[in-house]
Amino acid sequence: MVSFLEKAIGLLGWAFFAFYFYQMAYIVISLLKKPKEGTAKVQHHFGVLISARNEELVIGQLINSIRQQNYPQDLIDIYVVADNCTDHTAEVARAAGAVVYERFNQELVGKGYALNELLRNIDRDYSLERCDGYFVFDADNVLDEDYVAHMNNTFDSGYRVITSYRNSKNYDSNWISAGYALWFLREARYLNQARMTLGSSCFVSGTGFLVHTEVFRENGGWKHHLLTEDIEFSADTILKGEIIGYNRNAVLYDEQPVTFKDSWNQRLRWSKGFYQVFFHYGKRLAGKVAHGSFSAYDMLMTLAPGMLVSAILLPLGLILILTGLTADVYTLWEMEPLVERVLYYGVQSYFMLVAMGGLTVITEWKNIHCKGYKKILYLFTFPFFMYTYLPISVVALVKKIEWKPIRHSVVRDVRDIRMPN
Repeated sequence: MVSFLEKAIGLLGWAFFAFYFYQMAYIVISLLKKPKEGTAKVQHHFGVLISARNEELVIGQLINSIRQQNYPQDLIDIYVVADNCTDHTAEVARAAGAVVYERFNQELVGKGYALNELLRNIDRDYSLERCDGYFVFDADNVLDEDYVAHMNNTFDSGYRVITSYRNSKNYDSNWISAGYALWFLREARYLNQARMTLGSSCFVSGTGFLVHTEVFRENGGWKHHLLTEDIEFSADTILKGEIIGYNRNAVLYDEQPVTFKDSWNQRLRWSKGFYQVFFHYGKRLAGKVAHGSFSAYDMLMTLAPGMLVSAILLPLGLILILTGLTADVYTLWEMEPLVERVLYYGVQSYFMLVAMGGLTVITEWKNIHCKGYKKILYLFTFPFFMYTYLPISVVALVKKIEWKPIRHSVVRDVRDIRMPN
């Protein structure tokens, strides 16, 4: 059994390397080449979709940042769905100049349902075709002044779905918010930027993306209602042969959870959502891979429950070690190869995550808005943030998960965020 488990852990390591080696190539590509951004010939008319639940503290900042864009304001319409709110979100959004619809539905709960109803209301009252495309933001977001102009450049070049550079409002809050922020910065710089350079499809990640009106019309609104509607939308879009674009100069800031309870609940939903998308779309993605689609392979590897395998196999090795020793079944000398293998992968994974985070911190140093010592400190806590995904992956597999709102309270505009430390 010891020999079998030792070999299984070794094979796991080699399998991960084989399946995810292409992401090492992504790093090289991102360091050596940046995708070019052309200049739009047309300033398109855009709508903004915001789904908000009890966001009275922060939604005003988002709308203000939209109104401060270096882009013609008569070409930006703002639509908000106040979804099951019990506070003054609707009033705050109206006072800031948004068109607001209030929604009360305790059966169809989630951002996807709220977005779909918002699109139906817009189509009924104004027609979806009033705008060429629609941005999707969360209420806690804040935008750089040139965000819309940069996204318009990519939109005008022909992309019908575009995502942006996701930064953080509160990197410096603690190790939890920094863990999130560092992961999203890495995703923007070393995943989506490389995909865009190669002409492969990028992925939509939660918030800060633009969708052509034609796509909503073809889909019949927003039809994606799994727990991670963003990843489901990405998978469905790739299956249709659409290439999702990315603009690295369009910078969006969002707020990350700071308590472990909120982080646990949010990432539990994400993990469950990834399983849902994998089981709903995995077979079709595999079929597209068989026909030569690298974008489908990339998505399939993103969805594949590799974290679950690690979460089960590595603790199993530790349990076997402890059980074998305490029951005098094996001597320490007999267990030594397995002990060494488990310790090796534990140490290796820690330093690999530090290296991954370190490269991101170095290259994105100016974009991380906090004191220098915190940038360094949270680099070394980043692996522990990632390790917490191990129990989350196991629990998400067996537990029924429902969407739960995360309260946002960081009220900072772009100038506050970028203020020198």
